[in-house]
Amino acid sequence: MITTDEHEELRSTVRALLARTPPSRPAPDAEAGYDEAVWRLLADQVGAFGLAVPEEHGGAGCTLAETQVVCEELGRAVATLPYLGSAVLATQALLACGETAALPGLADGSRIGALAWAERGSWDPAAIRAQVVNGRLTGVKEHVLDGAHADLLIVPARSPDGDPASGPPADDLAPGAGGGLGARAEGGLGVYVVDPGGPGVRVEPLVTMDRTRPQARVHFDAAPARLIAADGRRVLERLLAVAATALSAEQLGGSARCLEMTLAYVRVREQFGRPIGSFQAIKHRLADLYVLVESARSVSDDAARALAGDAPDLEVRAATAQAYCAEAYSAVAAETIQLHGGIGFTWEHEAHLHFKRAHSAAALFGSPAWHRARLAAHVL
Repeated sequence: MITTDEHEELRSTVRALLARTPPSRPAPDAEAGYDEAVWRLLADQVGAFGLAVPEEHGGAGCTLAETQVVCEELGRAVATLPYLGSAVLATQALLACGETAALPGLADGSRIGALAWAERGSWDPAAIRAQVVNGRLTGVKEHVLDGAHADLLIVPARSPDGDPASGPPADDLAPGAGGGLGARAEGGLGVYVVDPGGPGVRVEPLVTMDRTRPQARVHFDAAPARLIAADGRRVLERLLAVAATALSAEQLGGSARCLEMTLAYVRVREQFGRPIGSFQAIKHRLADLYVLVESARSVSDDAARALAGDAPDLEVRAATAQAYCAEAYSAVAAETIQLHGGIGFTWEHEAHLHFKRAHSAAALFGSPAWHRARLAAHVL
């Protein structure tokens, strides 16, 4: 990604804000939530949630390149915020569908959106079985990021025989520029909006290993739904590239932070009267971590460039970034714990947060193996 002075200013601003007001860490037995204080600071002082939203819809009119910078910094801080799910995925889903009514609320952080996509652990559009019949949605969606806090659900689902979407929209779901009553889902797969507080919707918060990224399972039982995009496959292919690229930036930020604090630790931790960083075996391991982090930076930045320019090979470059960065973050986080010794295993230290985030993130939006299979399909 081409870094401009504006990008570096944005990075330093977000990093300084997170350093001044570090995100709170949820206790092991606490109900998963998000840090509302930091959320409001990012909204009011940085305008982070509307960076990629056009100015006419309440945003800053920037690009996804600026969003990537914020994702990297939030990944570095392991921030407990619904930024990826709401400011990136939900916002980009609405833009891809041409649905503009809800954008101002998402852009200023006053509302939270959630993309309810995965079924049975799969993000493959072919695996979607949720159905809309006569404007009523039935099905179960899993791994919904911040689903328990969402004011708006965006749901891909099938409509047998091109059934018209005619669910009565609530005020919050008023028709925008896309979709609308009477539209029909092409090929049976469309994208719908659903009120999480409406009838037929039950949101089940999940207990996850990574308490810094709340997830939910959402049950739909004949819930009113309104179609906002009839070409669901096109929208989901775009969103998968956005998700993979944004997540790779988060993973890059986390990996870089792990290497940074490990380097600082081995300089001061002594054994046999010497800093352990002076031992050749430690130097070799640190060199390997450095290669992983910088390689992750290369592929993540390459995917960001492809996304900002709508490159024809975007799908390939985004899948490459997700597959590599996911495994790099997991490896770097594991080595961070090992090189920190006993302190790295404690709840008080930051290392375990990165380890859990790395492994949970590696399962989001498709595993590295799944993305490599997608890459192989392009090559063969």
